[in-house]
Amino acid sequence: MVSAGDGGLRGLDSTIERRGLRDHVYDRILRLLLSGEAAPGARLSIDTIARQLDVSPTPVREAMVQLERTGLVTREALKGYRVAPPLGVAQLRELFDARIMLESRAARLATPATPAMLDELRAAEETHRRIGEQVITALRAGDTDVELTTSYFAADAAFHRVVFDHCGNRYLSDMSESLGAQLHRMRQSVLHGVTDVREAIAEHEAIADAFAGNDPDAPERLMQHHIEQVRARSLDLEQV
Repeated sequence: MVSAGDGGLRGLDSTIERRGLRDHVYDRILRLLLSGEAAPGARLSIDTIARQLDVSPTPVREAMVQLERTGLVTREALKGYRVAPPLGVAQLRELFDARIMLESRAARLATPATPAMLDELRAAEETHRRIGEQVITALRAGDTDVELTTSYFAADAAFHRVVFDHCGNRYLSDMSESLGAQLHRMRQSVLHGVTDVREAIAEHEAIADAFAGNDPDAPERLMQHHIEQVRARSLDLEQV
């Protein structure tokens, strides 16, 4: 057994501290990218970012590796990292085709919902609704709060994560994590003007109601409808 004074625990504390710093740096850079302050193609200097955040280059480098998975940054040999361009219409279509397949199947596998899942889903729905109302209020006031909008998207993702957490298929869950990372690129184009909050709130409520109901086909059907509607609204924005 490892005692409180052992070096093993000190090493664990150090690992947790480094991971927390890396996650903090990741969040700061992510907000920068989603805010549009860094233009597509702009070079991202690890040393410059480290100085700006008052950290060593190591957590910045680790964060960049994570961000490369999202598609928000690209890495060129001997040149470092650059801001990636937003997704084009064809890429958005592919992304939503994949989402429809994954999320519809996860909803089917998560049916019938357990009481624990229903509790988590209702809690996630309420959080999404609450933050969504704040976004609507901010937009009416002409305020484009990047952090608030980022929180809204995080709440949206958390609602969908509940379904994957209870679908009983670890591979679907892993695939959804990879796909979720790519969604950040889609959000680049809508971050300053989320226009479908009301629709998304209503669709999430309908999905939660379906899981609580007695129709075994309803959760899958309503999840597919929701993703199809998000796709339609997102493509409309891209083509304006």
